[in-house]
Amino acid sequence: MRTSLDAAGRVVIPKEMRDRLGLRRGRALDIRERDGRIEIEPAATAMSLVRRAGGAVAVSGEKLPALTDELVRDTLEHTRR
Repeated sequence: MRTSLDAAGRVVIPKEMRDRLGLRRGRALDIRERDGRIEIEPAATAMSLVRRAGGAVAVSGEKLPALTDELVRDTLEHTRR
């Protein structure tokens, strides 16, 4: 996919890609330059451990998308690359 910078230096991420990556308005992103390329990825979600019956549970301070089979498969594929 090809996009361009606007006059303010902003990059538009195509809607199809935003939807596939679960990017929503206001979502924090990490951006870095590596080997002459720009890398942008969703910032890690802050989690805290909460003690519940049976042990500790990781809890997010923000609403997360429903965990689906497709999301798990996509995540596994992404981490295996």
